[in-house]
Amino acid sequence: MKIGIIGAGFTGLTAGLRLSQAGHEVIIFERDDKPGGLAVGYKEKEWDWTLEKHYHHWFTNDKSVLNLAKELNYKVLSPRPKTSSFVENEIVQFDSPLSLLKFNKLSPFERVRMGTSLAFLRYNKYWKPFEKYRAEKYLMNSMGQRAYKLLWEPLMKNKLGKYSPDVSLAWFWARIYKRTSSLTYPEGGFLRFAERIAQEVTQNKGKIYYNSEILNLESKESPSVTYTNQADLKRKTEKFDAVIVTLPISLFIKIAPSLPKFYVTKNASLKNIAAVNTVLRLNKPLFGDGTYWLSMCDINSPILAIVEHTNFMDKKHYNNEHLVYLGNYLETNDPRYTMSDKELLSLYDPWIKKINPDYASSLIGYKTFHAPFAQPIIFRNYSKNIPSTKTPLKNVHLANIQQVYPWDRGTNYAVELGEKIAHEISKI
Repeated sequence: MKIGIIGAGFTGLTAGLRLSQAGHEVIIFERDDKPGGLAVGYKEKEWDWTLEKHYHHWFTNDKSVLNLAKELNYKVLSPRPKTSSFVENEIVQFDSPLSLLKFNKLSPFERVRMGTSLAFLRYNKYWKPFEKYRAEKYLMNSMGQRAYKLLWEPLMKNKLGKYSPDVSLAWFWARIYKRTSSLTYPEGGFLRFAERIAQEVTQNKGKIYYNSEILNLESKESPSVTYTNQADLKRKTEKFDAVIVTLPISLFIKIAPSLPKFYVTKNASLKNIAAVNTVLRLNKPLFGDGTYWLSMCDINSPILAIVEHTNFMDKKHYNNEHLVYLGNYLETNDPRYTMSDKELLSLYDPWIKKINPDYASSLIGYKTFHAPFAQPIIFRNYSKNIPSTKTPLKNVHLANIQQVYPWDRGTNYAVELGEKIAHEISKI
């Protein structure tokens, strides 16, 4: 079969890999000039490795992507970085049961109560009963209002905004259940790993059209994709036996005007929020204690998380620079989404100085990256609303991060979904 795939993120790449391995003719369309999707990277000329525009890592139990790396003989590194929280203007290590027991901002009883609440989720593999409950209400009732308001409320509200009171406990469960102390990372960066998969696709005679924007997707007797490439800006149309769309459903609706009204209406309630990450390049560390990940547990913080990548991966790969993400999830109508790099850094500056008052003296440069569809909002009973991989358009299939539930978005589940959709199509 001739199969078109819209999007060269990890779902599209994996589907393309499996289908090309099975002997199908594969064409992947990608709007960017590189593969990787949300995990796409970039490289300053002084660096040996690429860096993700939005922070990424894998857990040691992310079997789908780690098995793919093993299959491709791609080296993966597995350090154990330090995770901390910024609580009441203090950095506190918070990455193990022992660190919780030492957390003196809560009473011994409150620590045990919070630990019991989290352990109930961490060691319970049955997520389905959780999806009908609100995460906020469960956390407040199970660990107590003080613990919730001190640690979890700032993170929930700063990440999910107005949606935080209604997010499902199943979403929160997935984040606790899957977490591992050690993390993993592909040697050279996620972009290089994506390029390795893309290389395998092309070696199997598949094609990848970069810088290609989809203008229209139709399916009458068979699917057809109309697109334009930045190289010549000419409209072109390709016909296929099947098409896989890996875009968020709102973009799928935009490029496929013949989708029936009932489908558009049914999926209108599915929400995504954006990611905005500012990357600082420093000639000295930001954190004095070696922290990799700092959760900003302050309701007034304009930053959700501060992530010092070079406390995870060795700075030697980045010309001995210290690279720090200032990360946020927010809606695209949030003022921060349209701020310039300079405006954002000015907003963040007083908070960064709470961490390191002299950071500006070591600043080499900074830039901000945006991803408008980065985090699905998981409301209660989300399983009833997951879009099917089969769409109303004949032989057009959908495979995106809104379907990886109960898991959170991530390249591991993108790979898993790519495997699944390739298997489904191969059976046609």
